[in-house]
Amino acid sequence: MIRVILPPHLRTLARVNGEVLLEVQGQATLRSALDALEASFPMLRGTIRDHVTQQRRPFLRFFACSEDLSHEPPDTPLPDAVIAGEEPLLLVGAIAGG
Repeated sequence: MIRVILPPHLRTLARVNGEVLLEVQGQATLRSALDALEASFPMLRGTIRDHVTQQRRPFLRFFACSEDLSHEPPDTPLPDAVIAGEEPLLLVGAIAGG
């Protein structure tokens, strides 16, 4: 099981509190984790990735094991600690402005 922590605005939209547990089929990559997240919570489709291009939405970042995965190819395997459920995959909403 992959543990995912969503930013507050996406937790509200998905109507969840705390972590989300996902069963990922096949190799655990960022793409497969996001696919599983969107399959479990269809209301999140389009909020994390663009519907057409599948590119990450601006002001949303992906972190795991203290590493920024936001610019990694989507089929890069997730870190072993995330796959084992020892560490969560974090989706972090960035703040802009000044």
